[in-house]
Amino acid sequence: MNPYGIAIHGGAGTISKAKMNKWKTQAYYEALKHAYSLGYQVLRRGGKATDAVIEAVIVLEDSHLFNAGKGSVFTHEGKNEMDAAIMDGKKLRAGGVAAVQFVKNPVKLAEIIMHKSRHVLLSGDQALEYAKKHELQIKDAEYFYDEFRYKQLQRALTSDKTTLDHDEGADRKFGTVGAVALDKRGNLAAATSTGGMTNKKYGRIGDSPLIGLGTYANNETCAISCTGHGEYYMRGVVAYDVSARMEYLGETLQEATNYVIHEKLVKLGGRGGLIGIDQTGKVVLPFNTKGMYRGVKLSDGTELASIF
Repeated sequence: MNPYGIAIHGGAGTISKAKMNKWKTQAYYEALKHAYSLGYQVLRRGGKATDAVIEAVIVLEDSHLFNAGKGSVFTHEGKNEMDAAIMDGKKLRAGGVAAVQFVKNPVKLAEIIMHKSRHVLLSGDQALEYAKKHELQIKDAEYFYDEFRYKQLQRALTSDKTTLDHDEGADRKFGTVGAVALDKRGNLAAATSTGGMTNKKYGRIGDSPLIGLGTYANNETCAISCTGHGEYYMRGVVAYDVSARMEYLGETLQEATNYVIHEKLVKLGGRGGLIGIDQTGKVVLPFNTKGMYRGVKLSDGTELASIF
């Protein structure tokens, strides 16, 4: 039997054990396990890697615990602007959406863009219209409102700074979400979704919806989903760089991701992590922060849900 499996993340950052009580920790573990379990069931039944990553990411988008979908952060103007992407490693097809509002599951919109649009990336109000055209579920602002997130914005407005989940002294409850998968046919896929940065201005877009930066999949190498300070991931072309090192330098997934996360990204000043899977079912979960919400379930019986 060919190997198959899925890995997920819910963000990397300065996650403090002291601030994670038993109930909060349990809630995160349950959300992570639910997400990778649904994705794994798609694979176990012979489903596609693309469908598996979508199922997993939807679970995380529907949870207030993570900075994606329902739990998305507020912009400087008090809006929820979301980014997402998906990539199919078989044909290198991809779809992305940036700065879209009111779409319940941005990863579904990214999927529709991949399959039905002549473009790879759509953004803003026109992306919302595209979602409505394809009858995706649209929610009002109240659905996305979270008191914790609103207070987080008020604190950021006081200092006039954007904040990340891994900033020292910042609230660290939420994080970008993503999934990578290998199906029974040997196809790879990756998907990423995020609400971006608290107090972001001027239509800022991060790495998550940008193919090759925060999201990438290629059957010849690997599938990657990143989480961290997007500006550094963009400058480092992180997701594709892992694939390129495997393809052109002959590095293993472990070697390539260790270099990119622990050396290259650190030299740039970037903090965060990524998840990756290759054609053999090998999974990597490197991060250079104090923690990363992550989970894995593989056909060889491997199963993991971890934070620190």
